[in-house]
Amino acid sequence: MDDFGTRFPDMTHAYCKDAIDLAVAAGREEGVDFRQGMYAFAQGPMYETPAEIKMFSLIGADTIGMSTVAEVIIACHAGIKVLGVSCVTNMAAGLQNTPLHHQEVLDTERAVEEKLSNVLRKVISRWS
Repeated sequence: MDDFGTRFPDMTHAYCKDAIDLAVAAGREEGVDFRQGMYAFAQGPMYETPAEIKMFSLIGADTIGMSTVAEVIIACHAGIKVLGVSCVTNMAAGLQNTPLHHQEVLDTERAVEEKLSNVLRKVISRWS
């Protein structure tokens, strides 16, 4: 929708530096070690193949997911400040000797839910 903003937004600075700083500080307070890196997008719903993982690695991706990127593009299109936080829930295909299972994703989410919720509450309360 052209009424929201430029049709093809510049994604060079898609994420708000001030929000990142708030999240890192709140993470420290909650004992969450945030890491920053390149998040690559792959269309789901399925896990990536080992060949796709290798390709993403070659272009410098640190993590890969089926969400976040599309939402960030839309938010940037609308001029909304963005903070992207992702919980890495499992190793990629071919990086372990065991098959991928969705239960691992659910278990990891449950394990970090409280701490991550606390961090996000702090960020929201401090972000003006």
